[in-house]
Amino acid sequence: MLSPLVIDTFLLDYHLGHIVLFGLLVSLLGAAPLKSQKVIASILAVFGVVFLMAPYTTMPKTFILLGIPLVLVGALLWTMAR
Repeated sequence: MLSPLVIDTFLLDYHLGHIVLFGLLVSLLGAAPLKSQKVIASILAVFGVVFLMAPYTTMPKTFILLGIPLVLVGALLWTMAR
């Protein structure tokens, strides 16, 4: 059994931006077999909004600014989908 100190020292290297980015990658990999542009577009747009709405004190500004292109790309993909 791992002690809480080992878990805490492992988690201190990560912040909310890493966790949300990992969630984005996992959800994109999960939606890839569906081959639906609308599903991919909605995932990108939702995670873009999550990046934009996240508290700026919990992650660097680069992760917050990543939300703007994600929302734009998600909207463009949704528009171009059949």
